[in-house]
Amino acid sequence: MIKLLKTIVIFSISILTTSLSFSQEKALPVFKDGEAQIVEAFNTPEKWIRHDLFVETTFDSDGDGKIDRVHVDVTRPYQTETEGLKLPVIYESSPYYAGVAPDVEGVFWNVHHELGEIGEPRIHPEVTRLGERPIISNSQIETWVPRGYIVVHSSSPGTGLSQGAPTVGGDNESLAPKAVIDWLNGRSKGYSEPYGGSEVKATWTTGKVGMTGTSYNGTIPLAAATTGVDGLEVIIPVAPNTSYYNYYRSNGLVRSPGGYLGEDIDVLYDYIHSGDESKRTSNNAKIRDTEMKNGMDRISGDYNDFWAGRDYLNDMAPMKAALLMSHGFNDWNVMPEHSYRIYNKAKEMGLETVIYYHQFGHGGPPPLSLMNKWFTHYLFDVDNGIENEPNKAWIVREDDKMGEPTPYKDYPNPDAKPVTLYLTSGAPKAGSLTTLKNTKQGKETLVDNYSFNGEALASAEITNHRLLYVTPKLKKDIHISGVPQITIKLASNKPAANLSVWLVSLPWNGGRRTKITDNIITRGWADPQNYKSLTESEPLEPGKFYEVSFDLQPDDQIIKAGQQIGLMIFSSDKEYTLHPKPGTELTVDLDETSLTLPVVGGVLGF
Repeated sequence: MIKLLKTIVIFSISILTTSLSFSQEKALPVFKDGEAQIVEAFNTPEKWIRHDLFVETTFDSDGDGKIDRVHVDVTRPYQTETEGLKLPVIYESSPYYAGVAPDVEGVFWNVHHELGEIGEPRIHPEVTRLGERPIISNSQIETWVPRGYIVVHSSSPGTGLSQGAPTVGGDNESLAPKAVIDWLNGRSKGYSEPYGGSEVKATWTTGKVGMTGTSYNGTIPLAAATTGVDGLEVIIPVAPNTSYYNYYRSNGLVRSPGGYLGEDIDVLYDYIHSGDESKRTSNNAKIRDTEMKNGMDRISGDYNDFWAGRDYLNDMAPMKAALLMSHGFNDWNVMPEHSYRIYNKAKEMGLETVIYYHQFGHGGPPPLSLMNKWFTHYLFDVDNGIENEPNKAWIVREDDKMGEPTPYKDYPNPDAKPVTLYLTSGAPKAGSLTTLKNTKQGKETLVDNYSFNGEALASAEITNHRLLYVTPKLKKDIHISGVPQITIKLASNKPAANLSVWLVSLPWNGGRRTKITDNIITRGWADPQNYKSLTESEPLEPGKFYEVSFDLQPDDQIIKAGQQIGLMIFSSDKEYTLHPKPGTELTVDLDETSLTLPVVGGVLGF
């Protein structure tokens, strides 16, 4: 009997040891220094489980009488199937995955016409839909799946195999990713087919979701977050468009995004409309040719209900996701104000938020280590101290690499104070920019001519097509951090005029080794007809003076000793504004015009 019991005990220990050994062999996420590490058991692309499905939304945006479904793909470690492992999700959504319209002549609005007029009708190219099921995209996968995440993609409404209509900022573009997150948390249904099909459940996830993406793909995480959906814990938008008005208009002025002269919201609609070919005609009639045509208003450029409905700042009240913003100070496509305005509001709301700015152009995510720590903390609940980090701003300095940002307490720099600069006469050459206000400087006039671009005007020694005012040579480096503001008292000889302002570092460097930070400090544009309000413009009375005040784009830049800061005022900006016939005259009252710069150290720093 004793021998039998001993045999049973040995056998039981053997089973227990085998069980423990099997348990220890199970793949689990690994964390070091607060970051998820690559786990070799997850780094097996040939074993990843990849499948697609269609998630049911709450809307019918194409008006076919059926609730729209969005196309979703999933890539996950095989252990989520074989070992019952549940993991969080990195999610990216886009209107671009299935292809875009060709860039052919005539697709953009013609900008060669007088202000207050509409350009010639443009052409509407068709998108040839690309892509095969089940894979929508491979973005994010190689970075995050080996680190123990599931990666999910979806095509936004009316694109690819997703049903519905693209609305370019309409409510369905917020509710679609919400539906996907709801499905990941068991609150909405997914199906194997676009119509009918068997139900598909997300049994392999914890339900915690982080979203990221660049440009339009960076806008959608913010759109989803404004719904307040449970399960969306953190978003990292990169160069997001947070207001379609700010993208296509500027202080009442019809203004194109950099690099796309003549683009407007209806052009972007055509560009992304890759969805069901049988629905395109009705979608075009409802969205592009009615809602957009009636709301976009290329004549006045005023802010209205159409644009307010496509401004995510207005929708942030329900938002609770943590927010890491990322943007470039020299992004003249989706300009740096887009992230700044959302960052500011999120701080006011008490949300956990940090901003990362670099000195380059469009795109540019935060360093992988920073993203990793944010996703690790909010999706794996790892206490890595990211929420207690005293520095809320990470800024890449002018000569540094993207992955080497400098930490600051906040943006703008808390030590930045407003310094007001005043103008002294000097046209058609250059006047002065000084902290001392000199009275009786009189008035100076410029003559509009769009055929001269901003670079030519800034570098010209003498021209009557701009007014230029420069500081003395800087005796020490000056750190600008924040939003410059300008007030111009001006008169026009016509009822309408473009108004453009560049802040530049002089002398202009036109050499082959010119850096992106060498010349342009920041810029801004405005319609003098909107001197009272963005929502209501009125024709200018020729010869009458009006006070126009507006912000330039946010910046954080160190201007080197020996340089001069130049304020350039001109009318039509060749690469951004409409091109009316040359000859409009703008007269500036120098005594009533000023520029306010946010300078670290204030007047003493200047």
